[in-house]
Amino acid sequence: MESSAVSARIRLTYPICPSRHFPSHQSPFLFPSSHSLSLKLSQNHFPLTSFNLLEAPSPLKPSATLSDSYRETCDLADIDWDNLGFGLQPTDYMYIMKCARGGTFSKGQLQRFGNIELNPSAGILNYGQGLFEGLKAYRKEDGNILLFRPEENGLRMQIGAERMCMPSPTVEQFVEAVKDTVLANKRWVPPPGKGSLYIRPLLMGSGPVLGLAPSPEYTFLIYVSPVGNYFKEGLAPINLIVENELHRATPGGTGGVKTIGNYAAVLKAQSEAKAKGYSDVLYLDCVHKRYLEEVSSCNIFVVKGNVISTPAIKGTILPGITRKSIIDVARSQGFQVEERFVSVDELLDADEVFCTGTAVVVSPVGSITYLGKRVSYGDGIGVVSQQLYTVLTRLQMGLSADEMNWTVELR
Repeated sequence: MESSAVSARIRLTYPICPSRHFPSHQSPFLFPSSHSLSLKLSQNHFPLTSFNLLEAPSPLKPSATLSDSYRETCDLADIDWDNLGFGLQPTDYMYIMKCARGGTFSKGQLQRFGNIELNPSAGILNYGQGLFEGLKAYRKEDGNILLFRPEENGLRMQIGAERMCMPSPTVEQFVEAVKDTVLANKRWVPPPGKGSLYIRPLLMGSGPVLGLAPSPEYTFLIYVSPVGNYFKEGLAPINLIVENELHRATPGGTGGVKTIGNYAAVLKAQSEAKAKGYSDVLYLDCVHKRYLEEVSSCNIFVVKGNVISTPAIKGTILPGITRKSIIDVARSQGFQVEERFVSVDELLDADEVFCTGTAVVVSPVGSITYLGKRVSYGDGIGVVSQQLYTVLTRLQMGLSADEMNWTVELR
């Protein structure tokens, strides 16, 4: 593609694996002239390759290629799908919807992915008035795409918005916006078994405000990126260090909602831990300094016999959607799950420990270091971690029946 500027009205000049929801003579990606944008595109940013959609579900043979196994032609981005890390890969489109303070969100629109413009006194830049969410889309063997519990993310954003004095999209608006964004970037959803499309919704105070007050305008934005494993170890044990001086959240604060500022607060301890060779940091409560809270961006679970314990949601811990799902999966597999205060002593005496989160799904813990003492949990992936990971990921990828009714299929 030659370098060009796109402004005023935009139509796709090539198909992005068009959905059957849109007839061939209509384009879902038409933007009104009042929302112009200008950007330069190059072939390096938006490369294309082709693959075919499976006629019937069957795993790829080791010697098979995508072109051998797929029949109906569909464009797929030309990147190294076998070596995806967890980093930003610019895609084609993002979704934007705006709302004034005291108002309600109305219909949003897709725009080419790129930089956004903000006033220097925007509420998000000056006072951190913002939230984000994270969820994933997976490509099934038949070429269709699965979302995992998007309504839970929409509901969590509503709860967080109320705490942060922001209006929020309805759950229905949230889910439809996610669907639109994923379909617009369909060629960036990795082939089956190669990774997932990470979906990042943002809600921020985008209007200018100088004095400390809620922003006069809000922007809801979604962008996406294909990703592989969050931890470089992949599905392999990670090594955590317990932080007993710095804290992630305090009672009465915002630790229980997914506000942007919560994550900047963990960077110092996390950076120091990684410099010492640890994978991440496990935080304790700030009052007693002996009860587990969570890892920087994951919930924590402790296994002893047939009992799986995890810290209760008390306002300082994020109510993770993967956490919630793993609890239900574990109970369905015959485990006893307890949500309660879990002491660091129980952690050190556990049979097995694992973390959960959208990015990691389930990440087994190989060792914990606390006050200079290192405790290891076996030589490899724990049996419970492996079992729960397998059950949940097979459901997310459409490889097993969704008896929980958790997935949303995009055709």
